[in-house]
Amino acid sequence: MTDVRTATTLLPHALPVCENARIALFAIRRMGANGLSDARATHLLFTAFGQDFRRPLVLLRALMAELAGTASGTIAIAPCCCARMTPAENALLTIISRIDYAPDTARLLMADLLGVRRVDGVLASAAAVSAAFADEGRPVTV
Repeated sequence: MTDVRTATTLLPHALPVCENARIALFAIRRMGANGLSDARATHLLFTAFGQDFRRPLVLLRALMAELAGTASGTIAIAPCCCARMTPAENALLTIISRIDYAPDTARLLMADLLGVRRVDGVLASAAAVSAAFADEGRPVTV
């Protein structure tokens, strides 16, 4: 019983219902664990977006690079097979889903996630990812 409580403490959020958010989460997890040019993340985006996969892929890579370069500490990500999300993953998907209609909320969440005040560059990358998914008919919702 202790293992279950520990798992839900470390991974308090259920996976998103939105298939597009799950695609973004999987790519974020793969790139976070294996590097920006992870082949499985690329394959997933190719499968999901078809011939228009490059824009979401490049923008997700840029977002991950911005997150890594700006964060004052570590950002916890779960393994790809995990059926729950860390608070950081939940915050990141919430930022991507709300950047268009609640930018102030997204800014505060990003500042909390990164532990820095100046988050304009990373926020712009998140907005670009959100737009890339939405433009291809796959808006991320949480």
